Amino acid sequence: MSIITPGFFGRPRRESADLPPGQYLTEDFPVLSAGPTPHVTTDEWEFSITTETGERRTWDWQQLLDLPVEDVTVDIHCVTRWSKLRTRWRGVSLDALMADLETDADFALVGSYGGYTTNLPLDDLLDGKAWIAFEYDDDDLEPEHGGPARLLVPHLYFWKSAKWVNSITLSDVEELGFWENAGYHAYGDPWREQRYWE
Repeated sequence: MSIITPGFFGRPRRESADLPPGQYLTEDFPVLSAGPTPHVTTDEWEFSITTETGERRTWDWQQLLDLPVEDVTVDIHCVTRWSKLRTRWRGVSLDALMADLETDADFALVGSYGGYTTNLPLDDLLDGKAWIAFEYDDDDLEPEHGGPARLLVPHLYFWKSAKWVNSITLSDVEELGFWENAGYHAYGDPWREQRYWE
């Protein structure tokens, strides 16, 4: 008697050791959005961070570009199972934006033009882990990919890298975002396959 059912060949193997479990490589950059694509010009664009005490800092487009800009090459992983390796971005680190802000908050709720939100622990935005990205592959970030600027948090599933980012609100308590309220995992670590709530 065979110990393997005919037609069963086991789980597909990952194509690369750089891929989290359940992911496959793509050369494309798939476009997935929860709603229509906002078209925000750099003249209109504004970004704010509000602390748990109500202190609010804002940056317009030129003020963002006046901060130290970094080139980063990172792997990105979508909850829908595609991954792109060694993607190239340019942006401003959240460390630079948070440098002069006093906060004891543990959580961040990220907001976007169009109303999208996502939640993250504040620690996942600091220490070189996250950027406000405005270029991809040496070109301005296209609107369908979140331009003029999106959050980039490459160590978490890509829904955490909110497109069309315009705000971060810091808090002592975690408030779930759009997909998290719809059943997606509150944290979203691709290496632990934290796609959905169990």
